[in-house]
This record gives sequence, C-alpha cells and structure tokens, in this order.
Amino acid sequence: MDPLIKEITTKFLNNDDFFLQQDYFMDSPVILMGFNTMIDLTESREAIHVYIEHANSASKTIDEFMSLFGEVKENDMNVVISSIVQGKLIIYFAKYNKFVVSQPIPKLLNRFTEPPTNENVLQGPLSSFVEDIEQNVGLVRKQLSTDQLLVKSFYVGQDEKKKISLMYSENHVQMELVNNIVRQLEMNLDKNVHNLQNLSKTMGFSSWGPFTKFNTTELPQEVAHSLRMGKVVLFVDRLPFALVLPSLLWDLFAMENDRNFPLPLMLSIRFLRITGVLMTLIIPALYVALVAVNPEVLRIELALAVSQSRDGVPYPALVEILMILLLLELILEASVRLPKSIGPTLTMVGGIILGEAIVAAKLVSNLIIIILAATTIANSTVVGFQNSLSIRLFKYLIVILAAIYGVLGILAGLVLVCAYLASLTTFGVPYIQIHLAKDRTKNG
Repeated sequence: MDPLIKEITTKFLNNDDFFLQQDYFMDSPVILMGFNTMIDLTESREAIHVYIEHANSASKTIDEFMSLFGEVKENDMNVVISSIVQGKLIIYFAKYNKFVVSQPIPKLLNRFTEPPTNENVLQGPLSSFVEDIEQNVGLVRKQLSTDQLLVKSFYVGQDEKKKISLMYSENHVQMELVNNIVRQLEMNLDKNVHNLQNLSKTMGFSSWGPFTKFNTTELPQEVAHSLRMGKVVLFVDRLPFALVLPSLLWDLFAMENDRNFPLPLMLSIRFLRITGVLMTLIIPALYVALVAVNPEVLRIELALAVSQSRDGVPYPALVEILMILLLLELILEASVRLPKSIGPTLTMVGGIILGEAIVAAKLVSNLIIIILAATTIANSTVVGFQNSLSIRLFKYLIVILAAIYGVLGILAGLVLVCAYLASLTTFGVPYIQIHLAKDRTKNG
C-alpha cells in the first residue's frame, strides 16, 4: 500500500463511515475515498463511469484525463484530509501517484421544507435531524467540518439489531469519558434498545431518576456546540434526535442559538430562564404556605385581599392548588396527544371556559388562576421539554412540604432539590458541573 494511502487510512481508522474502495477508470486502477455519510457512493461511481463513456478520453494526456474528474492535487496530506472532511470524493490514481478532488453526488442532508418541530429557532440554521442515522451524522459533519470529529458505531440487541453511532471531537473531549461510554456499550451489546429507557439501562443508568442523563436535541448546531464543549453525542437509528452525554444543569438555561443575539440580550434571556425555574418551584408552594400556614407574613391589606378571593371556597389551599395543577397537567397532556387541528380548541376550552367556570363556581379562588398561569408560562422557558417535565415533578414535592411546614418547608424543599442535583453524576461527571471543555488549542 502506498505510504500516503496508509497514512490517510490510519488518520480515519476510528471513523466507521470512512470508505476506501478500489475501482478502474479506463483500465487505470484508482482508489476512492470519503465519508459514506456525506457521499452517495453508488450514484457517484455510476455517474463517473457514464461520464467516461461519453468523454473522448483516448486522445487526452493523463493530466487532461484526470482533470475530467475534478481538480488535480499534489500529494499533500493536509489538502486531502481537508477535502475529505468537507464531503469531497478523493480519487487516487495509483499508477501515477496523484490525487483528484472530485465533487460527488452528495447524500440529501438538508431539509429546508421541514424545520425543527420541537425546538424553535429564531436566528440560526433550520435543519433538523431525521430518522436515518447516517444522514444525521452527515448533518453534523457539515456543521462541524474538522478531521478531529470521530465516529464509532455499534450494533446492539439480541433479537433486533439496532445501530448506535457515537461521535466526539478528539481535540476537545476527555478520552476517559469516551472510553467509559464505549466500555459500557460493549458490555451490553446483547440488550435490545427500543426506547430511551432501554438505552438508559444499557448505559447503566437508573430508570427511576427524574432527571434524564441524556440531553436530547434535534438541532445540528446544538450538537456541534456540545462536541466543541467536550461532550459525547449518541445517535440511535430511527430516532430523529441526538443524545448528548453528559447532561449538565447549565443545559437547562443555555443553548448555542442564544449566541446569535447581542451579549446583553443573551444574558437577559438566560436570566429569564433561571427566573422561570425558580418561579415554577416556588410560586405554588408560596401560595400554600402564606394562605394555610404563615398568613402572618402578609401585610394586612394583602391578607384581606387573599381572604376575600377565597371567600366561599370549600377546600383548603393544598387541595385547591393540587386540584387545579392536576387539571392543568391533563390539559397539557391532552393537547400533546390530540391532532394539531383540535389541540388549540382544547386549550381554549380548558384554559378560558373551564377556568372561568371553576372560579364562578367558587371551587377555586381568582388568585389561584393567576398563579397557575404564571407557573405554566415560567415552566415553558426551560430549554428542553423533558427538562420542564422534571421541574414540574419537583414542584409538587415543594408544595407538600410548604403545606406542612410553611415557608420553612419551601426552604427545605429547595435544599432537598439542590442536594439531589448535587448527587447526580454521569460517568463520573457531576451534574452541577458547568463546562467540560478540554480545548487543546487553547491549552497548547
């Protein structure tokens, strides 16, 4: 094997989507190189052979013949590697020891007509992942064009084989994290993976944790940012989103799309998200604590206003707020399950008509509707739908503690939540750690 070909093969040895195939162009042996996640190799080869048949190549010199396929390059390792990671097809003429950088027929990696459905992008790329795992890997490669991006693939499952691809940036990630994930996958290759609960068991995570160890996203730009920050990304075949490991507390408040705004606006947006989480956890519990346990904390004017709003309500504050929160959960779940044409109607009936009726019937106070609306809006500011579900779960714990101990119960609940978050780790990485970046270019 040619030393340069051997060097390129060694460079991309850890990339399972790298191909190196032999072919013949006009009886000249050639070697084709590139990434099959970015190049449609079958269509490209057929197109080249058809082009050769119609081209009058017999009277051309070898340089003219090679230039038919693309730009002839000198045997420069850096140029070849750079062209490969950009999605080009490299044709190596072994007889003449020359490379040609050709424009192949690419795989369809862009979905301009199908923007993200679960994550809204105000300013940024509108491409999103699909169910095909190779297309997803190709989308990330287009977003992060570097030869340091490595891919490892695994086939897990005993009865049904499911492909899982692991991606990481070699010059940013801590290899101990990668080795732990690879070791865990290789130890459980016989386990079936049909959903994220199966994948959690395969990765050795507890199924009872309210906070997910995976940070899910359908945006390639978010995955590229995570790779730069030293995280590892998993793609599961037929799942149209990426799984980022490890998930950190700061992921609830920050996303890469925020950096498309000026710095003051970015900081303001993230501050609003932090405020939204605190409001979701505290406001319902604060209502229960001030109405049922510690009314002396309120000023006399505010206490009279609250008492007047609850005039005729037959339930204690705890039952009142749990009833209305449960009703909200039912409305949210129903709006998710129903078709999009019916969902807005249900939201209008549940939020406006039912809300007014339940207040008019003196089943809940006017103030509780305001608290419910504020809590719902604040909970929606968190990054990631699954993260908002986890926060909604902890909200009930603090409400119950507030009903028993009042304001001190709220403080105790927040301490318990913080202690629980501090106890979480993912392959040895604490959940409350801010950054993972191991940027060798900055560290020298």
